[in-house]
Amino acid sequence: MFGAVQLGVLAACVVLFVPMGMAGWHLSRNKMLFFSGALFITLAVGVHLTPYFPSISTFVSSVVVLQNRDSCVSLLHDIVFHVKPLDHFQNFTILGGSWSWSNSAPVVSCDFQKLGRSDASDLLNGSWVVVAGDSQARLFVVSLLGLVFGSEEMDSVRAQLFKRHSDYHIVVDQIGMKLDFVWAPYVTNLTHLMMDFKQENNYPDVLLMGAGLWHMLHVTNSSDYGVSLRLLRNSVVSFLPISPEFGNDGPVTGSVSIRSPHIFWIGMPVLISSMLNTEEKRMKMNDAMWSDYDKELYRSKLLRQSGGPLLSLDIQSLSEKCGKQCTVDGMHYDRIVYEAAIHIMLNALLIESHQKL
Repeated sequence: MFGAVQLGVLAACVVLFVPMGMAGWHLSRNKMLFFSGALFITLAVGVHLTPYFPSISTFVSSVVVLQNRDSCVSLLHDIVFHVKPLDHFQNFTILGGSWSWSNSAPVVSCDFQKLGRSDASDLLNGSWVVVAGDSQARLFVVSLLGLVFGSEEMDSVRAQLFKRHSDYHIVVDQIGMKLDFVWAPYVTNLTHLMMDFKQENNYPDVLLMGAGLWHMLHVTNSSDYGVSLRLLRNSVVSFLPISPEFGNDGPVTGSVSIRSPHIFWIGMPVLISSMLNTEEKRMKMNDAMWSDYDKELYRSKLLRQSGGPLLSLDIQSLSEKCGKQCTVDGMHYDRIVYEAAIHIMLNALLIESHQKL
């Protein structure tokens, strides 16, 4: 599709080059000038009358909005971390850090926002949020609740949330948000969760999920991981309460939405083998294996950038930018990495729902 700028350039090219081409066919000078003038007037009148024809105006506006939306979504991970050591305690370094979106012109034009507690609460008011996955997903939940709760409330939540390999449920009464964390370390667990949603005909407003680290450690077979991802993709597409939108080769036009939840994939972080805390992890969770698993994720067409239904929360990119100084075990990163991921998700929700705070 063409945006407004592209349409303008095309029109200018028509006005300029068509008369020149006709002149090349030995038309008289007067005929060429007449045709050029008529063409210019027709295009000018068309541009001025467009606002009075809602279907045309709506089409042009929707194209521009869609292009701007997709462009800004693609820039959400353009983040810069500012990290410095504050103190050393035994063998650990206490870090102080912050993050921000880059100052590049395209990013600035998107007007991304770090949402405060009040704005985040307004955005998530009355929502059912489900986060499913492994320890990365659990850390994501900690950051999300840390944004909508105060520090005292988080102290009471943290002990319950970090019970080993367990689910967690909470209702934030102040904003009517229901949040469920589902311990799902394997992709097959996520597929079963999708089937449960579909069977109950009850869908969350926001769904975030991701798995891979456990499979890499305990199964260590990227091809098997790829198969499970493709099964998950098929399950997600059938789970969506809309007519089929995603074909085998990407999006299919013409679907009519009934109620589509916002779905995100929490990616795997960069793994620093030398810092992993067991020999088994250092042997199996190496760079080559990580790369194989990442390729299978792309091939599965689960993510939107490869023609799938899920918007990526690229923890790889964020953890790589923050660097090895932001992790103590080569796998789980400092809170600012997951905090940045939370704000990427929130801004994606604003963009997808055409809202602005």
